Amino acid sequence: MNYANFPLDKRMPLPNSDAGDGEDFIDIERLLGMASRQAKVVAVCAVIGLFLGLIYLQTTPPQYQSVSSVLIDEGLNKIVDDISAASTTMQTDSAILSQIEILTSTRLAAVVVDKLKLDKNDAFMNPPVSALAKGVGLVRGLIQYVRPSPVLPGVGDISKLDPATRDALIASSSRDYAILKLQNEVRAERTGRSYVIALGYQATDPALAHAITKAYADAYLADQLDASFDATERAAVWLQGRLTELRESSQAASLAVEKFRAEHGLAANSDGQLMSDKQLSDLNAQLIVAQADTARASARYQQYKAIVESGSDNAFKDAAISSDQPSSSVIAALKTRYLTVAKRLQDVEANFGQQHPQAVALAKEKADISTQIFGELKQLTESYRNEYEVALARETALRANVAAAQGKSSVDNQTQVKLRELDQQATALTTLYQTFLGRYEEAAQQQSFPVGKIRIISDASMPMAASSPRTIVVLGLSLVLGMLMGAGFGGLNEFNERFFRTGEDVRDRVGLKFLGYLPAIGGKLGKEEKPGETQVDAKTAKSLSAAEKRARMRVSIDSPASMFSETLRSAKIAFDVVMEGHGSRVIGIISVLPGEGKSTVAANLAGLLAANGAKTLLIDGDLRNPGLSRGLGMGAEQGLMEAVVNGQTWQSVGKIDRQTKLAIIPAVLRGHFSHTSELLSSAGMRRFIENAKETFEYIVVDLPPLGPVVDAKAFAPLVDRFVLVTEWGRTPRAMVRSMLESEPYVANKIVGAVLNKVELKKLAKYGSFGGSEKFFDKYSSYYLEKSEVRSKATV
Repeated sequence: MNYANFPLDKRMPLPNSDAGDGEDFIDIERLLGMASRQAKVVAVCAVIGLFLGLIYLQTTPPQYQSVSSVLIDEGLNKIVDDISAASTTMQTDSAILSQIEILTSTRLAAVVVDKLKLDKNDAFMNPPVSALAKGVGLVRGLIQYVRPSPVLPGVGDISKLDPATRDALIASSSRDYAILKLQNEVRAERTGRSYVIALGYQATDPALAHAITKAYADAYLADQLDASFDATERAAVWLQGRLTELRESSQAASLAVEKFRAEHGLAANSDGQLMSDKQLSDLNAQLIVAQADTARASARYQQYKAIVESGSDNAFKDAAISSDQPSSSVIAALKTRYLTVAKRLQDVEANFGQQHPQAVALAKEKADISTQIFGELKQLTESYRNEYEVALARETALRANVAAAQGKSSVDNQTQVKLRELDQQATALTTLYQTFLGRYEEAAQQQSFPVGKIRIISDASMPMAASSPRTIVVLGLSLVLGMLMGAGFGGLNEFNERFFRTGEDVRDRVGLKFLGYLPAIGGKLGKEEKPGETQVDAKTAKSLSAAEKRARMRVSIDSPASMFSETLRSAKIAFDVVMEGHGSRVIGIISVLPGEGKSTVAANLAGLLAANGAKTLLIDGDLRNPGLSRGLGMGAEQGLMEAVVNGQTWQSVGKIDRQTKLAIIPAVLRGHFSHTSELLSSAGMRRFIENAKETFEYIVVDLPPLGPVVDAKAFAPLVDRFVLVTEWGRTPRAMVRSMLESEPYVANKIVGAVLNKVELKKLAKYGSFGGSEKFFDKYSSYYLEKSEVRSKATV
């Protein structure tokens, strides 16, 4: 943003952060720009990675791997499970992992080491190693060299032991080392989600790899069979001891049941039922029958009793006699006679009347028969009463017997609870004894049935080709790691990038107007440098000849169509617009650090202005280090200091360039003079500038850098506008920002900034897509004349 176009008290504040606005999303364009800038770093690191990969391939001995596949066979397990007391079915991942841990256990490794005598096998104990491993071993050796003699726990310094003991310890240590080495190097992995475990070993000797893998598989199979046999044997021994205890316990429990039953008289019939319960059941059945007989006798007695009580007249009508009674035939005969007499009496009375003697005799006979019937009924009623009383007495007796039997049964039932508890305990012990007896028989049979739960489905084969190192993988990984290392170094370079690279950096980071790029002087100005030409640094600039230095100060005059001159024209337009209406304009050329090229810029800007016909005065205001005067090769005896101190005008000390009519005020170094800031801010300096304004349209002042001294700040009141010169890729943004924040008076007078010593080849890599930096090759045809005027400088 052009701060110069705003009033001094209304300019926008500087950006809050050197990092810009801070975007929330990944800037793909910026990442691509970083990749383009750091492509060489990444490429170099990738080549280094490939080279290291080749070295690794050449120095690493080949490794051969032999693999055997082991199946956890559920079919074989089922045979064992059908006869075994404990199930060995493995259906979980944890069971497979347990088998892998068994495969890599110390016990199994010890079996293989002892079988193959690996602790005495030099190919196993000391295999050839890569150069990297040798380097690591050398470092370890150096560490061991500075350590004391080896000391074993409980043994002490082994060098002090007798030879036999020391040899035994060394042999034991070799075996332990071989076991540990084999345990760490053997590989056991599950194949997918199956019950197959891949068992493998890798060695520099293919025969050794094959032998170890095969021995491991055999040892694992034997270990499983031994483990199954040992487990069954231990189970049989334990069951045998347990059976003796269970048999004794079962017999004691049964004996206790019988003893308790005998002590409490709890005898039982063949059905197992107690005698008291059986007796109570029989009495209850008899009581029920007696109750039925009593009810039946009571009903008959009450019936006949009611007939008798109704009188003799009604006895004949209600005399319903059962046929099973002994008096039934007598009463039936009487009733027959009674009916016959009654019929004859009815016939006689109907024919002869009631007073007929025969009717009277028949009536008397009828009454006698009725009396006889009533007498028989009374006798029968008494008989029924006797039967009822007998039945009732029998029922009462049975009730008493039942009550007594119930009391005894209750006592027996309470005692039977304890008996039942003892009987259940005896039954449980008997059942447990039978179960353990069956399992013991199964375990005894299984000892002679050696079936394991694993089988080998793929035997170890002799490896024909090396499994590692794999050339393609190593080279690919080396390339990727090299590129990652390059990306890391590139990222570090980008992270350390704190300098001005593009115009956006000037505008966004410090809030100044960007005036343009000043390419590094050398070769074709504005075009690419010739092969072998490089940017001139500070050390090289000191070694330049006087003619070369003067040529650097006249680039804008010797190459008016160059990019360098075009950027200075842009700066001229910028301060012309800002200072429109000013009669004479004082332009201060400043920088933050020494060596950024401000003197070169000041000389070329003044030369450009003078070449365009403007009356221009160039003043070397750097009284401590007059680089402008040295670059122009001016051997004057008097300069700015003498003119200001003696009150002289510019004419007394000024020099005129014959070609451009540019007036130049040199600075002469007079020993160690430290009060230059007071001189530049003095009234004499003001009078000198005011006198020069009467003659010149432009007064270009080369001022000291802002960082080391305060001379430019002291001269600021006399300056209309400043042009800030920053070196491309060297001037820290934070330092410029800090200067602008600490010196607002100077900052408000800066019309803009130029980037000096720009490497045009690299500039395009820092520009955004679509930015002007990407199109300098297309602009170049406008920067040079047809004759392609070259700078006389070789810098």
